[in-house]
Order: sequence, then structure tokens, then C-alpha cells
Amino acid sequence: MVRQEEIASYVLTHGVATPNELTEVVGASLMTIHRDLDELARRGLIRKFHGGVSATPSSVFESSSAFRMKVQPEHKEALAGEAMQRIEPGMSLMLDTSTTNLFLARHIARAGPMQLTVITNYVPILQTLRGCEDIDLIIIGGAYNANHESFFGMNAVEMAESLHVNLAILSTSSMTPRLTFHQDQDIVTMKRAMMEAADRRLLLMDPTKIKHTALHQLAPTSAFDELVITDPEDAEFIRSVGEHVRTTVIDVRGAS
Repeated sequence: MVRQEEIASYVLTHGVATPNELTEVVGASLMTIHRDLDELARRGLIRKFHGGVSATPSSVFESSSAFRMKVQPEHKEALAGEAMQRIEPGMSLMLDTSTTNLFLARHIARAGPMQLTVITNYVPILQTLRGCEDIDLIIIGGAYNANHESFFGMNAVEMAESLHVNLAILSTSSMTPRLTFHQDQDIVTMKRAMMEAADRRLLLMDPTKIKHTALHQLAPTSAFDELVITDPEDAEFIRSVGEHVRTTVIDVRGAS
């Protein structure tokens, strides 16, 4: 439900919230908010306390693809523009199911002839690039997940493992200076297969994803060749993560 996605995203971004505050955020009645909070608490995404709710320490809500497109769009646009600078004509790319990569696909579509090979399991990227005559587009098939608009499962992983590309571009739902995480096992398995298939691995992150963990470890940050991150307010985090992976910081606030 989109309203519950909005509530979960708001609480996870702000840490704590009150029911009255959430009525203003999503435009629903207080009774409806309480029902939604009960459901989100039952699913372990938030913790209720007297007078409010808080994010659980190890949970990151993985919302639908359609909802994620609306979150932090200026950051995703900046990350996509920076990633575009790492792409050279003739390269082969693997793009994961992050919505940041959909922003990147739009950059690729506008860039003009580059003679790229683009491999993805994310249907919106397929739809964005299918009309580009200079793009060799390969879709990784498997079990279709409608919520993520993507293909996963054993067949998808085996196909990714059988390929080899110059660059894999990924994001994930959370990270610490040493480790990256995701809460969905199928997504973790697919991302790992893409990383193994690539000569170089680029990680794109916005500051809402830092200093969180999730159920499944994806990979050490040192497994990536470069981290590109937008506007983190925590200078200590940047110093710490920079000890493990080359890090590029984009100042979205300064560009706005």
C-alpha cells in the first residue's frame, strides 16, 4: 500500500514520528494512521512507543519500484550524472534494479551514439532503452517480481554469472563504512552475481542509506572500486568509509 510505504519511508528517514505528524505527511485520518502503524509494527518495520513510533535499528523498508522513483529524485539525478562520466563508448554494463540506475538509463538514452551493451534484470530500464539503436540491450530473465518490476531467481543468477562486463553499477538499501546490506535475499544474490561478472564495480548511494544495516550482508565496501555518495552530513562516516573504498562526494545542495 502506497500510504504505508510513505509512512515507513518517513519514519526511517527521520528516526521518530508522532501519529499526528504522520496525518499531515500522508493526508490520512488519525484512525487510519494508527491502523497503518499497527500493520508496520507487526511487520517489524517500526517500533511503537507511547506517543510515537521509531525506526527499528536493523530494518530498512524496501518499497515498490514506483514509490522509490519518487524518493530523493534530485540525489538520484546527480548520482546518475556522475555515473555517466564513468561510461565510455563501446563499454559493456550491468545495471541492477536500483531506481538510480533508471535515472542513469535516461541519461544513456539522451547521450547519443555510444555503442554500449547494457545488461539488466530491471524492466523499466529495458523500456527506457529499447528504442536506442546504438544500444545492445540484454534482459536477464527469471522469476518475475511485480513489486520490483524485475527478474530474480536461479535462472537469472545463472545467466548473470555466464556473462562478463566492463562495469557493474549498483546501489543498495543500507551501508556502514565496512559493509553493504539489503533485506531481500533474492536481490542480494542477484547483485552478487552482477558484481562477480564485472571488471569494475561502482556503488551509488544517497545519505538516507548510510549507517543502517539490514538482514543480509551484500558485500564489504572494499569489494567496490568506487563509492559515489551525495551530500552526507556525517564527515566522520565519509572519513571512515574512505579507508575501505575510493569515495566521491557530490554536493547536491550546492548545485541546487
